[in-house]
Amino acid sequence: MPDRDVRQRILCAAKSIVVKVGTNGICDEAGRPDRKALSALVAQVAALRNDGVTVTLVASGAIGAGVGELGWPARPKAMPDLQAAAAVGQGQLMRQFHDAFARRQLRVGQVLVTRDDFEDRTRYLNIRNTLRALDAAGVVPIINENDTVAVDEIRFGENDVLAALVASVTDTDALILLTSTAGVIGRDGEVLDVIEKVDEGALALDNGARSARGSGGMTTKLQAAGMVTRAGEVAVIADARQPKILHRVLAGERVGTVVLPARRRMSSRRRWIGQASRPTGKIVVDSGAAAALSRRGKSLLPSGITGLVGRFAKGATVAVLDPDGREIARGLTNYSAEQIEHIRGLKTSQIAVALGDKPYDEVIHRDNLMLR
Repeated sequence: MPDRDVRQRILCAAKSIVVKVGTNGICDEAGRPDRKALSALVAQVAALRNDGVTVTLVASGAIGAGVGELGWPARPKAMPDLQAAAAVGQGQLMRQFHDAFARRQLRVGQVLVTRDDFEDRTRYLNIRNTLRALDAAGVVPIINENDTVAVDEIRFGENDVLAALVASVTDTDALILLTSTAGVIGRDGEVLDVIEKVDEGALALDNGARSARGSGGMTTKLQAAGMVTRAGEVAVIADARQPKILHRVLAGERVGTVVLPARRRMSSRRRWIGQASRPTGKIVVDSGAAAALSRRGKSLLPSGITGLVGRFAKGATVAVLDPDGREIARGLTNYSAEQIEHIRGLKTSQIAVALGDKPYDEVIHRDNLMLR
C-alpha cells in the first residue's frame, strides 16, 4: 500500500522533522501548560535528538496559557485581548519548556515570528540561518507566532500554516502535526490511513469543530499538509496525547494519517515564491499561455498576457490567472505593472520598441515560477 511504502521508506529514514503541537496537546482544561503532557512531548523530542534526528518544535499555547493565567473563562476575540493573553502566556510556556528540556540536558531557543518575516526574502533567509545555527549549537528551537505584535493582515491565523513554512525554510524530511484526534476522520467516522492529495474533497472532511482554547481545525492542518506535500515532503496528522506518538510515527507504525508527497521536491527558492511570499498583483493570461505554463513548464512571455490587476514593481511576486480567473502559478516578475501594460500581447522582438530597451525576453522566467 502507498501509505506503508511512505512510512517505511521516508518516515523511518527521516533525519530532520518539524513537529507542531497545538494548545490542547500541551495545555490542561484551564488553559495552563499541562506539565505531564508537556514533559511527555519533551521526552520524545530529547530521545529523537539523541538518536541523531533534528527536531524543530512549533508550539501553540501562549494565548491559551495566558487565558488560564489571567483566569478568563474563554479565549477572547478582540485583538488587544489576544495580544495581552499572549504576552502573559508566552513566558509561562517557555519556562515550562526550558525546565523540562533542562532536566534532559538540552537547551531551548525561543523564535517568535510574524507572517511578514517569511514574506521578506532577506528575513526568510535569516530565519533559516538562525535555525541552522541553533541546531549546530545543540539547541532545540521552539517557534511560535509573535501574537503580542501581530495584527490581522500579517497573521498566519493558525500555527499549522506557520509549521508548514518552517518545514519549507528548513528543508525538512517530514512535518508532523499533532492534534486532538487520532488523525483525519473520514466520512464514515474512520481514521484515514492515507490521503494522496490535499484537494477540495480532502478539505471537505473537516467537520468544523474547534476547541475552546485553540484557534484552528482540521482544515488548517490539511492546508499545511498540502503546502508541505506539494513541495515534495511527507506530512502526518496524529494524536498529540497518544503515548510515544513521535517514535511510533518515525518507526513506520500505522498511526495517524499520512499525506503523500509529490514525486518531485521543490527548490527552496520556488517554495518561497509559491508559499511564503504573498502576491502583490495578478497577471491574466490567455489559454495558450496557460497551457504552456501548466503543461510544458515554459516561461511567461508578454504575448500571452491579456490583463493586469494591481500595481507592482519589478521583482514583485504576482499570481498568474488563466482566462477563467483560476490561479495557475505564482512568480517573480521581471517587469513592473506599468511596463507590462505597454508590452502585453506583444512579441519579445517588440519589447525594445515599446520600452526603449529589452532587459528580459520573459515577463516571468520559468526558474522564478511555481505552478499551483
